[in-house]
Amino acid sequence: MSRNTKVNVRYRVFAIILFVLFYGFALRTVKAADTTTNFNYPDVNTGTTEFEFYEGPSQTDKLEKIIGGKIKNVIFLIGDGMGMGQVTTARVATVGLDNMLWMEKMPATGITYTHSANAAVTDSAAAGTALATGLKTNNGMICTSPDKSKKYQTILNCCKNKGMATGLVVTSRITHATPACFASHVESRGMEAEIAEQLLTNKVNVLLGGGKDFFLPKSIEGSKRTDDLNLIEQAKKDGYNCIETSEELTSAKGPYLLGLFQMAALKTTGPEPSLVKMTKKAIEILSKNKKGFFMMVEGSQIDWACHGNNINNSIRQTLLFDEAVKAAIDFAISDKHTLVIVTADHETGGLVLNGINSKTREMTVHWSTKGHSGLPVPIYAYGPGDGAFAGVYDNTEVSRKIAALLKIRNFPSARK
Repeated sequence: MSRNTKVNVRYRVFAIILFVLFYGFALRTVKAADTTTNFNYPDVNTGTTEFEFYEGPSQTDKLEKIIGGKIKNVIFLIGDGMGMGQVTTARVATVGLDNMLWMEKMPATGITYTHSANAAVTDSAAAGTALATGLKTNNGMICTSPDKSKKYQTILNCCKNKGMATGLVVTSRITHATPACFASHVESRGMEAEIAEQLLTNKVNVLLGGGKDFFLPKSIEGSKRTDDLNLIEQAKKDGYNCIETSEELTSAKGPYLLGLFQMAALKTTGPEPSLVKMTKKAIEILSKNKKGFFMMVEGSQIDWACHGNNINNSIRQTLLFDEAVKAAIDFAISDKHTLVIVTADHETGGLVLNGINSKTREMTVHWSTKGHSGLPVPIYAYGPGDGAFAGVYDNTEVSRKIAALLKIRNFPSARK
């Protein structure tokens, strides 16, 4: 055997070894990303221990289209991190392959793109800015142009200028990226102390969620402020009814309500109020305004569950969110003048349903990342004008469509 032949053999052997090592690593990587979770599927009549709180629609439930009604109110629901994988697995785990969640019953459906001004994969700040203002910005920025020279007008503030009542309801801190995008302007989502001040300055009628830590002075244990401002006391002076418990929420009155139920994010378990309870209370208060209202409701923790690739919690958080969707739909049916919109800021986790074992009733899912993905997200709408939200379009179009239906002029717009 010649010297060159011996060298070639060595290279081939080395290449084979590298291929085997790489292939084995790839298999281990895919296996690690696949998780199997047991559900009582398809026999869902008895429910499951973990998800029995959820009561989904039946196959015969239909939403009759509201035709010709004048739009007076808008309820905008955002499932943070909720893509089609999250919706599908939540449906399969509860009502089954052949049924739908409440959001899926909504007659107008579409798909939106989610990229930011500087990245194919957005974060919640840039995505929330697009949904709230109709304009793009860089990841991490709140309603501010990428060059920091301009502030974007939000759809919430435009509605307020029309005399409409406004509200923000979340399960995160009320100063978190998505709610911040509807009533504040800062260069960085991390400026939550400033965001807290701006939420009150902008006089949002109803603020419900977590996040006392950025409303209390630094002298109080758990505070994340670096100054002596007590924004809860300031809110009281400005006419807000300030509450901290679910019991207080039950009897709370408006027109201004600040409910902060945890120092940081909500636990999404008792005794704090659920997302659906907060949503119903916000509707109760805001609907007393004769000129109508605009409110944003966020299922904030779908995203967090998916960052952890936790399929059980992803399903649970999506179902908690869908309960709030049901409350909005119920109000729209009775009111006839309310437009309900459901979408997501982005998808998290790259979640895919791989299959279901009909014998063992195991659902197999695959996560492709622990971060956000660049996948488009679904959008659903119900109420007067809902047909405008069908189709495929960029996320900046959502608030532009809302503004057009409400006859808001000069939107989108920016100011120095």
